[in-house]
Amino acid sequence: MAKANVYISSFERVEKKYMMTKEQFESFLQRTEDKITLDEYGLHTICNIYYDTDTYDLIRYSISKPKYKEKLRLRSYGIPSKESAVFVELKKKWNGVVFKRRTSMSLEEAKNYLDYGVRPDKESQIVREIDYFLEYYNPLPKLFLAYDRLAFFSNEDAQVRITVDQNIRSRTTDLDLSLGDYGEKLLEEGDYLMEIKVPGVFPLWLANILSELKIYPVSFSKYGNIYKKSLLARGV
Repeated sequence: MAKANVYISSFERVEKKYMMTKEQFESFLQRTEDKITLDEYGLHTICNIYYDTDTYDLIRYSISKPKYKEKLRLRSYGIPSKESAVFVELKKKWNGVVFKRRTSMSLEEAKNYLDYGVRPDKESQIVREIDYFLEYYNPLPKLFLAYDRLAFFSNEDAQVRITVDQNIRSRTTDLDLSLGDYGEKLLEEGDYLMEIKVPGVFPLWLANILSELKIYPVSFSKYGNIYKKSLLARGV
């Protein structure tokens, strides 16, 4: 089976999001059958803990659509045990370009680091950047967010990545990746969120297919929409 998933600690790219119906998604798969390849993991679940200030300052600022924004999350692929490898990710966006920095450690190490200030026994520029973020914002675990993902890469250029997420769900309790992937649904059944990630310009064939299928870019933040739909309505 083809492989394109390699652990990369940092990268920058342009990311665009698209909301699709089931019919559009199926048509997209048909039209791109000879252009893209499903990665080795098939349909898999991604779980995240998003960190924010006690008063949600980071997401409040993010949904105001500033030129620069940043966020911190803890990510696992599937439900981890305390010994499982997880990723601490610092994601920054400037003028539409995404800069992602991440480092791997066990879930136990990550929780001790992010929740209790016990620094991991590793030294790198990325860890120092996370140190600064933690010191500056003093963030807390605020939201669990999970989704089921299909990930594809272009046959011509493996740096062109396409992810399709469904069954997006979240909770504000049990903020521990090891406690399961249950949560309240964000989207209607049959809605798909596609994200296209490229190092530069979109391939012409991909732009043409999106246009022909009337699949248009949207501004959509999973955390942002959950905040506006659920948390903001509760006055938090």
